[in-house]
Amino acid sequence: MTLRMLCLTLCCLLTTVAQAEVAVIVNPGNGASLSSEDVQRLFLGKLKSFPGGGEATPVNQKEGQPAREQFNQAVLNKSESQLKAYWSQLVFTGKGTPPKELDNDDAIKALVASTPGAIGYIDAAKVDGSVKVVLKQ
Repeated sequence: MTLRMLCLTLCCLLTTVAQAEVAVIVNPGNGASLSSEDVQRLFLGKLKSFPGGGEATPVNQKEGQPAREQFNQAVLNKSESQLKAYWSQLVFTGKGTPPKELDNDDAIKALVASTPGAIGYIDAAKVDGSVKVVLKQ
């Protein structure tokens, strides 16, 4: 029984460690200051522009990517199935479309670095000078 408890404890610790920090990024020329609530509203289609002005174009990672799972949980406070239901309803009623999806951190970073209104998220360890971090979770 003790060995079993030790194994369970180790599994829980490894799961916690495996979750990387996510950085929400924008183009370096974007002067916007964003709260967690602002980011949430942008990615849920409730806000179409940055608080200081300028159109915002949110970009998601493909489903199944670790950064997406962490972002959904930490920033949006929703599971993947909750988000699918949310967007299905908005699309059906004509009130919104989900953010465009790109394959991985590198694709998101490249798009955000070259697009002034883009906002995305990547593993915080992959941030470099080509983008500006506005939020870490």
